[in-house]
Order: sequence, then structure tokens, then C-alpha cells
Amino acid sequence: MELLLETVALFCLKLAYETEDSSPILRDDLMMSDYEREVFGLLVRRGDVEVIHSKVDECLKLVLNAIGGVDTVLGRELNRLAEDFSAARTIEQLNAPLIALKDYLKHIL
Repeated sequence: MELLLETVALFCLKLAYETEDSSPILRDDLMMSDYEREVFGLLVRRGDVEVIHSKVDECLKLVLNAIGGVDTVLGRELNRLAEDFSAARTIEQLNAPLIALKDYLKHIL
């Protein structure tokens, strides 16, 4: 689960900040420090779904802004997936919406 959370955050930051003429954003970049696997691992072990929601929501807001908001085709679908993720109340319930988010973000990258 930690790797999946880190991947979603990485894809979000890539979509929000990476430009064609710049070097790619990598997992060990400074901007990923709040979204590292170890950080998510601690939250998962604690069962802190609220903080996980908060961290992922921060990233998703960046992407929504980068793709033109919820009024665009990409934005509407991302918003729907984000709502599914936000509806999860336990660590176990996070898995399926996270996979859907990761897959969607990968496709629009």
C-alpha cells in the first residue's frame, strides 16, 4: 500500500510540475519528502486514514489545477475517482480506489 500511495503522489507531482524541457521528477526529489514510502508506511501502520486522505488530496488538488479543474473532461473523471478514494474509511478500503487513481494518472501522464 505504501508504494501505491507514493506512486500516486509521484504521478500527481509529475503532472502538476514537470515540464517537457526540465528534468523528470523522481522519487528521491526534495518535493517528494512529504510523500515518501516511509511516511506513508508509518501512516498505514497507524491506520491513520484521515492523514492519508489529506496527503493524497493535496496532490490531487495540484493535478486538478494543472488539468484545468473539474469542468474539464479529465478533471471530472479525476474528481470522481478522488471522491471514491475519499469515501474509503479503512486502510483496506483504500486499495481499490488507489489503484484506480494510479491507473488514471498514469494514463494522463
